[in-house]
Amino acid sequence: MMTEHSELILTINHGSSSLKIAFFEVHGHTVHCVLRGAAEALGNPPSRAFLCDSIRCVLFNTEKTFASPEKALEVLYAAAIRILRRRPTCVGYRVVHGGPHLLKHCRIDDEVLMTLKESIHFAPLHIPQALTIMQHMRTVLPYAVHCACFDTTFHRTMQEVATRLPLPQRYFDAGIRRYGFHGLSYASIVERLGSDVPERMIIAHLGNGSSLCALRHGNSIDTTMCFTPTGGIPMATRSGDLDPGVLLFLMRTYGLGADELEAIVNRQSGLAALTGGGGDMRAILKGRNDGNACAELAIQTYTRSVRKAIGAYAALLGGVDRLIFTGGIGEHSNEIRDMVCGGLESLGIRQGDRGKGNVMVMAAGEEQEIAHICRTIG
Repeated sequence: MMTEHSELILTINHGSSSLKIAFFEVHGHTVHCVLRGAAEALGNPPSRAFLCDSIRCVLFNTEKTFASPEKALEVLYAAAIRILRRRPTCVGYRVVHGGPHLLKHCRIDDEVLMTLKESIHFAPLHIPQALTIMQHMRTVLPYAVHCACFDTTFHRTMQEVATRLPLPQRYFDAGIRRYGFHGLSYASIVERLGSDVPERMIIAHLGNGSSLCALRHGNSIDTTMCFTPTGGIPMATRSGDLDPGVLLFLMRTYGLGADELEAIVNRQSGLAALTGGGGDMRAILKGRNDGNACAELAIQTYTRSVRKAIGAYAALLGGVDRLIFTGGIGEHSNEIRDMVCGGLESLGIRQGDRGKGNVMVMAAGEEQEIAHICRTIG
């Protein structure tokens, strides 16, 4: 039950195909979720929006086509306020990329918003929508504290040997470096493991956007995503790493400009390109099981890329004490996890029943992590 004078925090986590919100009540140094919800399949109507209480009882549910994530947020927020009969005093936002200047979680003011606007080119799929949502909620809740929680902050522990790209110094000075993403997801797992964090750990956040992170004593030392969330392993619609010569070839041979290349590598590539259809892993697995050769190729490409990254990080760490899967695919697809782990026994990676083995599955706790950050800086 919520107490009359306790602080209420709203967290907003906008991904590439979904919007998640949660309300947390603060009790001293702890935060407790009292309501959470999501709008799923944004851009692929009909979308579903729902709210659940702390014991997962559905309190609100609707299926409709939302014109934008902020429209979905309006519906979810209005329903939540009717249920809670309270308004939040603090709002925390997941922000994928803060660019080279916003490196720490912070309160949002006009200066922060301006800096984010100047950093749109670092994450063109994510920052514009985050800005729209922030500006909307600042209007809805003008007296609340608003906090930006950056995915890139977690990776500030990476040393220069991991962040520096082999380009001229002037480009590094301009902010072209490895930033890393999914940091709130990784941080939430480290937080929940607590004293059980091993020395050498790899976390695979596998979802619509996917990345892996190598951690030593809970600190990021390397990660697959680089300058933007487009890099690393192939994803639902993102290409992952490409030979730079491919982009030069496309420019010279087909006369493609920057906007066209951006559309290709962010929206028309990855699993969707390999299947010739969509990038939803559930549908691709079904196609594979039905004998679809393109679906088979897509899954083999995806799992092989994840397995290669694990092997590279095992070498970097000098071994693996624990491998953790998270994200929508990582949490829910036994088939993908089995394919990834197949052949990794020589690295000491073993799946087992009843706790035997060093492979774990953990739900991403980004909203809880955002709430903890808000409690600290809000």
